[in-house]
Amino acid sequence: MLTLKELLAEFRALKISLSLKFIIGVAAVLSVAMGVSLYFISRNHEQLILKQVDQQAKTLFRQIILTREWVADHGGVFVEKVPWKGASPYLAEPEIVDVQGRRYTKESPAMVTKELSKYALEKGLYWFHITSLRLVNPENAPDPFESEALHEFEDRLKTEASMIERTGTARYYRYIAPLYIEDSCLQCHAHQGYKVGDVRGAISIAVPMDYAFSMIRSGRRDMVLASIATISILMIVLYVMMKELVLRPVKQLKASMQEFYGGEGDQTSLIRTGDEIEELSKSFIDMSKALTGYHTSLEKKVQAATKSLEEANARLTELNERKSDFIAKISHELRTPMTSIKGAMDYLHARIPTISRSSGDTEEIMEFLEVVKKNSDRLIRMVNDTLDLERIESGMFDLHYSQVKMLSLIKEVIISFQTITAARGITFQIVSVPATAVSADQDRIRQVLINLVSNAINFSPDNSEIRITVTETDRSVIVTIRDQGPGIPQEVREKIFDKFYTVGNRYGTGLGLAICKGIIEAHKGEIRVADTGEKGAGICFTLPRKGNDKPCY
Repeated sequence: MLTLKELLAEFRALKISLSLKFIIGVAAVLSVAMGVSLYFISRNHEQLILKQVDQQAKTLFRQIILTREWVADHGGVFVEKVPWKGASPYLAEPEIVDVQGRRYTKESPAMVTKELSKYALEKGLYWFHITSLRLVNPENAPDPFESEALHEFEDRLKTEASMIERTGTARYYRYIAPLYIEDSCLQCHAHQGYKVGDVRGAISIAVPMDYAFSMIRSGRRDMVLASIATISILMIVLYVMMKELVLRPVKQLKASMQEFYGGEGDQTSLIRTGDEIEELSKSFIDMSKALTGYHTSLEKKVQAATKSLEEANARLTELNERKSDFIAKISHELRTPMTSIKGAMDYLHARIPTISRSSGDTEEIMEFLEVVKKNSDRLIRMVNDTLDLERIESGMFDLHYSQVKMLSLIKEVIISFQTITAARGITFQIVSVPATAVSADQDRIRQVLINLVSNAINFSPDNSEIRITVTETDRSVIVTIRDQGPGIPQEVREKIFDKFYTVGNRYGTGLGLAICKGIIEAHKGEIRVADTGEKGAGICFTLPRKGNDKPCY
């Protein structure tokens, strides 16, 4: 039997496949088919229009050739001279005068061609241009398209050439074909070394393409609109059929499922359609009855399990509170006797030299007391460090913020170690921005500096230097402490901030760097091992001025 989850998944799949997927699928297939058909029809239509334009250009070319041949066969034509036009300087007898004193200028085939081109251009119909590589009239100089075609004509590579050229916002279909030397042409061009059959030049024709492209766009638009209308009508018919035959009963089944899922109805009615949807409705009714019984028993089991978990959680909370309370109390209880022992040892350490000046055991007693004193000091530090670390980890670590001047605080910490460093010849070099200040808990930052400077002193050789650098950015203050000791091995750099981890056999509790890390991170800062680039070790920590993290560098 199907579960509710499986039935809902089948329902979703059924809905999508019968409605959305079917409609989208049919629309996609029709769109692709229409698109492919439109593409080929549009391309053929465009090629047909371009062929018509090409045929028009060729017809114009033949008409111009016929006109030129007629003029050439008649030795040129004479037209009445107009005041704004002079005689041609390229003809032997450019002018004649009739018996009435009227002047006529002679027009050669090339001149007639040029005049007709200007006239056609003024009318906005088309324009043509006669050109040659061996010019008589500089106005007939070829443009790049014409020059390339002329060279190909002379090399007998082509007998015609064409292209679509854009001039500003207008487009033109350009056609060019060669002009060959005939007998009538030698009268004017024999002196240039031509012979019959040579390529004298060419005539290029430019036919406006804007109307042709508007026809192409109009045809494409009409075909697209017709396709959209066809697909839309078909989709509407399919949707109506799908809605009546499939969507309506499926919505009824969906409503029954939602009522059962929301607990609004205990029984669902059978949807009678006489097809697969009716079978699905029967399966859902059977499943809903089984799930109702199963849900009742499962709810009881969940309530019992929830009660057990609540009791276990309360027990764990109580144990955790007891653990924290135990650690706090035992730390407090250990601190009191250790402090008393230390006080007693300090007193004995001060009094025994006076009491036992004549005794030979004074030196041995003093050494013993010194060992006791050091161990009691170490126990007190361990208890204090354990208590501080417990407060940090339990989130009970309160910070009292104030404006801390880092340079003054560093000098204060260095002075507290002056006796130890002077005896070992260790010096300090401080590089700091004078105005460096940060909002922090001064006592806790002092604790961090004491731990880091103490570590640097412990690991520094005699007569060495400890370098403390303080830099600042717009958001952070960065403090770096470097010594000239043996350095920190690469493989333990990630471990030195762990609890109770120590490097070598140095004297310490192994909690100092862990506490430093907790204090810095409580300030939303960062602490890590800094690369010194030379012998020695470096620790770097960052304190944000406004609560923003800034990594060390």
